[in-house]
Amino acid sequence: MSSSIEFQLFAPYNKGVALIGSFSDWQEFPMQKDQQGYFRTFVELEDGVYQYKFRVQSRSWFFEPDQWVDVNDPYATDIDAEKENSVVQIKDGQRITDTYVWQHDDHPLPTDQELVIYEMHVANFSGGEDDPHLRGKYKHVIEKLDYLCELGINAIELMPVKEYPGDYSWGYNPRYFFATESSYGTTAALKQLIDECHGRGIRVLLDGIYNHSEAASPLTQIDHDYWYHHEPRDPENNWGPEFNYEFYDENLDTYPARKFIGDTVRFWVQEYHIDGIRYDAARQMANYDFMGWIVQEAKRMASMKPFYNIAEHIPETTDIVGPEGPMDACWHESFYHCVLEHITGDSFDLERLKDVLDAKRQGYIGATDVVNYLTNHDQEHLMVELAEREIFEAEAFKRVKLGAVLLMTAIGVPLIWMGEEFGEYKQKTPEQSKLEWPLLQNELNQSLFEYYKGLIALRKHNHALYTENINFFHEDPDNKVLAYIRWNDQGDRVVVVVNFSDQFLAQYQISNFPEAGTWHEWTLNYDVEAENEGVKLDLGEYEAKVLVWQ
Repeated sequence: MSSSIEFQLFAPYNKGVALIGSFSDWQEFPMQKDQQGYFRTFVELEDGVYQYKFRVQSRSWFFEPDQWVDVNDPYATDIDAEKENSVVQIKDGQRITDTYVWQHDDHPLPTDQELVIYEMHVANFSGGEDDPHLRGKYKHVIEKLDYLCELGINAIELMPVKEYPGDYSWGYNPRYFFATESSYGTTAALKQLIDECHGRGIRVLLDGIYNHSEAASPLTQIDHDYWYHHEPRDPENNWGPEFNYEFYDENLDTYPARKFIGDTVRFWVQEYHIDGIRYDAARQMANYDFMGWIVQEAKRMASMKPFYNIAEHIPETTDIVGPEGPMDACWHESFYHCVLEHITGDSFDLERLKDVLDAKRQGYIGATDVVNYLTNHDQEHLMVELAEREIFEAEAFKRVKLGAVLLMTAIGVPLIWMGEEFGEYKQKTPEQSKLEWPLLQNELNQSLFEYYKGLIALRKHNHALYTENINFFHEDPDNKVLAYIRWNDQGDRVVVVVNFSDQFLAQYQISNFPEAGTWHEWTLNYDVEAENEGVKLDLGEYEAKVLVWQ
């Protein structure tokens, strides 16, 4: 039994479009343009999988006038990367992406304030540990979910998984916006990964590239200047043709670029049940009206589920979040730079430290307005930074642990770049570079993992760390000591005392301690008695004490 399947392409100012495909031995099907700017045709197809393309008279300035070019469907949900064709699957007379059946849609998921995010690159995260050149797949991430659960992670941020050209990429060169990267596995395999995460109470956020596309993306070939800026607005920060969110087509009453990206965001939220988006290069997108609209569209599609919209805006800006801003959160780049300088010993500035630990001092308002990190895919691992300063072995691990305390106790949502939790030491490269999982067999690396695990457990256990409440009650610039307290209205309290110096401070006196009584030092598991006159602590070099009110 066959059904009449419609193929359509929005190309309002192109003169001609034809459909070619495996169903016609790649002979042309003529297409007719309607008043809305769509070329349409119907093809009788039986259930099955077919490949196809559009043959278009291009309006792009880098072709001859009205030159015929073969392009993939900008809305194709699957691409045969080897043959470079669009793929359509028909079942029961309808187009489908796949036949995956969701299992865990009713599982409760953490709120934004509860999140501990783990940023990962699918190809480099896991899979084929014995072969560093074997790229990881979605199924290999599933195999590591128990590891992430043990660590305490409750959100994964996947670096871009939209189909890109070539054999290996970080994904910031998306060619197709509806299709998933086929080398990582099928569309159903990605859904299974997200579903398995949901079954474990883990939210899945996607890194969304909406500033630009790869140069040979279909829309660039059809009518470049209809969707994109003719020239890059910032040549120093240009990664491909940039979507023009300002252009309004009066004839059709539409913003073409906004419509296309709106369609892709709605598709991903609905089809893949994602729980948030990180918006790459938000500063280059430079259109708050569009951003506000796309955020609301994503949340509308997510319906009752929590959905977190995070802007990467470098340098960061407070006006992108809050009551007037379009986004829920902003990557906290100043946190990274400031903490790095302090744990490496490059500088010491109490006021800057207080600014990044208490983002309200920078103008942010809520506890989920910033996403803090010690490193991310754009930066080197802390072990690399420390090694460049000839800080190695136990001394390096001590300083990374100090960074972890600041990350987990500062105001904001913490993000861990894959491998940071056990001391990955390899430099960031454009080439494939698997995580060194055997490091976990080493005592120092395993100790760091356990330290992270304990701090994440504290964050989940003590909701003082979910608030925007912080008070710096002890400042000692001479000894480079800072102490602060986090609290909530239910009586939860956490005190952090940090020694940023290379001197051991024996029986260091803090006279104005928040309250006399028993406090539990969380990281080393012992009790501390605070007297009315304060508390005395042994503070190791570059060491933090985390004290929890009993």
